[in-house]
Amino acid sequence: MVNEVRTLGFEYAELGHGTRLSLLDGVLQAVAAGEIKISSLHNFCPLPLGVMGSAPDYYLPSSWDENERQSAVRHTLRTIDCATTLGAKVVVLHLGLVPMRDYTMRLLGLYADGRGETPKFQRLRDKALTVRDKKKQKHLDQVYRTLEEVLPRAKEVNVKLGMETRFGIEEIPTEVEADEILKRFGTESIMYWHDVGHAAVKETLGLMTHESILERFRGRTLGMHLQDFAPPAEDHQPPGLGTFDFARLAPFVTEDMVLAWEIHPEWKPEEIVGGLKRVHDLLRKPVTV
Repeated sequence: MVNEVRTLGFEYAELGHGTRLSLLDGVLQAVAAGEIKISSLHNFCPLPLGVMGSAPDYYLPSSWDENERQSAVRHTLRTIDCATTLGAKVVVLHLGLVPMRDYTMRLLGLYADGRGETPKFQRLRDKALTVRDKKKQKHLDQVYRTLEEVLPRAKEVNVKLGMETRFGIEEIPTEVEADEILKRFGTESIMYWHDVGHAAVKETLGLMTHESILERFRGRTLGMHLQDFAPPAEDHQPPGLGTFDFARLAPFVTEDMVLAWEIHPEWKPEEIVGGLKRVHDLLRKPVTV
């Protein structure tokens, strides 16, 4: 795995939330040998025992079930410790959701049918936001409790947490909630993390734009997951195969950000490399995968 990343020309890699414990020894050896550097880990990494595939939401930090929330705390602390062992300074994490009907997929279905500007679409979106607003607070309170337990460890080992943009209306945080979290906890150990695909879905739903959220978190953005995108929800594509204009990101990228490509594994190297170089030149910043 590491050799394939290096062959593509990358010096750094992010370990994703599908990384099994059995892979870590080889990654550690590669890091020790100077074959690769690890920029970031995506929670949960390594995967919880018994979980066979990518599962960033396997345990919800927002859960009202205290056993589940504590499992989220425990595995997040494990990810932070793993990052320290690998020399990574960033852990990207999801913060959970508000339990409710899946309005997001219904809205995306309407959009795909060409009904994104109809009264029905707008009524359904308004209803989703109203339902969420009524149910959100107790789950946000659980998120606060979770962060109170994991942030001291992150500070102790000098690892920063990046709370990732979520694409679903049901998910936590919204941009307002992310702002509240940063005001509550400060930015020493937690910052905003921009996911191009997730933000593009919310843009499709008419909830925000890339520019509005990146301006809101200017100076408080830890990094980005880069990928091309095609409406309504085709993300994790190599650059050039979707419709996203990466020039939109350039005014917001800074030298200290981690930029990690998050691309589905079925794409061939030759479909990836050329586009990555073009975006790299556009953003004028070393990127990782």
